[in-house]
Amino acid sequence: MKIAGAPISWGVCEVPGWGHQPAPERVLSEMRQAGLTATELGPEGFLPSDTSELVATLDGHGLSCVGGFVPVVLFDEDHDPVEDLAGPLESLVAAGAGVVVLAAATGADGYDARPALSEKQWQTLLSNLDRLADVVAQRGLVAVLHPHVGTMVENRADVDRVLTGSRIPLCLDTGHLLIGGTDPLQLAREVPERIRHTHLKDVDAALAARVQAGELTYTEAVAAGMYVPLGAGDVDIAGIVKALEDSGFDGWYVMEQDTILDGEPDGEGPLADVLASVAFLTGAASGVSA
Repeated sequence: MKIAGAPISWGVCEVPGWGHQPAPERVLSEMRQAGLTATELGPEGFLPSDTSELVATLDGHGLSCVGGFVPVVLFDEDHDPVEDLAGPLESLVAAGAGVVVLAAATGADGYDARPALSEKQWQTLLSNLDRLADVVAQRGLVAVLHPHVGTMVENRADVDRVLTGSRIPLCLDTGHLLIGGTDPLQLAREVPERIRHTHLKDVDAALAARVQAGELTYTEAVAAGMYVPLGAGDVDIAGIVKALEDSGFDGWYVMEQDTILDGEPDGEGPLADVLASVAFLTGAASGVSA
């Protein structure tokens, strides 16, 4: 198994006002403490935009780059998402990444609400997904779509439209799928050929249900601890890993535990949960190989 980390597990997020965000030095150093040797890049501005500085920063911490999360507006026919992708794509190419993780952004900050799309807007979105997949492929990387709460591809009906209306493969994010109403294990079993990248998250299903019922916003639920260390929640992480491995999946498993920090953590802080997730996933991998 190829296991990587992500800055969101330390509260580093692209949403303005999300919370305290630790410095890259702490985040990357603690990834190495957890035994990780690869990471996604995190949001624009977290790591250097200068490609030589970016590569030096990663190399200095003994980390390779597997990909990066890039939210882009895809449904507006008057907006060209290729321009939004240009900067992140240059960074990912320079860092030796293999995957561009796209999300179908709403155009607003945050993930607490989303508009409804017309049929024409859906067709624009699907067409742009294939366009961006081709642009990324020309640079030697693979574009995947990340179904994500508060984006235009959130629930199972949205996922099915992407599967039938575009060629782009998926990032299987076990947490966002569950919160959006899709069983991630079922999806992994149904369309293994479309899954090229994985974000492993575990979720408190009771809090997820309150998001689905409109009792909490997504942000409020994250702040309340909706995401938990792997193995401590209600997602069948071990079952999903086994299903993917049985299908021949050879992509990355990126461990993510989205969190919101009030300030600089005392002691281990998020590292403690990352260590717990690493231990669980290592055990799950052993079970699969056995």
